Amino acid sequence: MSEVAHKKTPLYDEHVGLGAKIVPFAGWLMPVQYSSIVEEHQTVRNNVGIFDISHMGQFIVDGAAGRQWLNRMLTNNVENLATGAGQYTFLLNENGGIIDDLIVYRIASETFLLVVNAARADDDFAWLQDHLEVGHASGLPDRTDRKRDACATMLTSRSANFGAVAVQGPRTAALFDALFGKEIELPARNHIVDVPFGTTNVSVARTGYTGEDGIEVFFPASDAVKFWRAALERGKPLGIKPCGLGARDTLRLEMCYPLNGSDLSPERNPIEAGLGFFVDLTKPDLVGRDALLKTKQSGPAEKLVPFRMTKKGP
Repeated sequence: MSEVAHKKTPLYDEHVGLGAKIVPFAGWLMPVQYSSIVEEHQTVRNNVGIFDISHMGQFIVDGAAGRQWLNRMLTNNVENLATGAGQYTFLLNENGGIIDDLIVYRIASETFLLVVNAARADDDFAWLQDHLEVGHASGLPDRTDRKRDACATMLTSRSANFGAVAVQGPRTAALFDALFGKEIELPARNHIVDVPFGTTNVSVARTGYTGEDGIEVFFPASDAVKFWRAALERGKPLGIKPCGLGARDTLRLEMCYPLNGSDLSPERNPIEAGLGFFVDLTKPDLVGRDALLKTKQSGPAEKLVPFRMTKKGP
């Protein structure tokens, strides 16, 4: 049996050059650690670390009816998003089960960026594509295409052409200043802005998956190496270190942040996962709403809860 081919992010060669331990993850070859998971974990808690998150899916939804369509497809209330704001939300199946958890940003009046989990990206896109209504379209890349202009909602994936990194830790603001200049204001929590970087622009969101202050930066794949190297160089006085998937997992676990495929699954709904706060059941057309209402009214038979270990496990 031949080995399954794995994808590589635009930063793969950088990871190899830095001596990272590379492992298969969600169809990608990704760094699990560079020095040690504990050291990288502590770097993020005390200074600042940088993670390659280019494996995550990036979808664009735009068009006059895009906001209304997303509000049916996602659990949180997209109508509440001002331009430049983002929110945590869920994509559900008809039974209310969690297909994926994601962040949606409103990057323009009628344009939204969805950042989804790598392991679910293909399934997410297919599900969304299947639920586009008549008069809506998917996969038309040319923004001047007359077919596209006639569509009320446009869904595209830019995942193959874009990269991203997460800069996380209490010294994030200092690194932001070093990268972009003190005259550029750090975006507010859960907000996204376009910022000049060299001869291009990057999108900077004040979000993360570690429990620390941080930003996630999105850019064309061709700019990935330039940004990665700049962050590591300008972050040296701040104690920056590259960090892998291992530390990302321990950091999120310490904060009780859920992991799709482990804590979240299509067999469990957000209320059972203890995340009903991110579901707006006042929306009448939400996919999975009937099942969620039933769970809310009767109470979940099972519920995901965090607990703290007081000593080492067996």
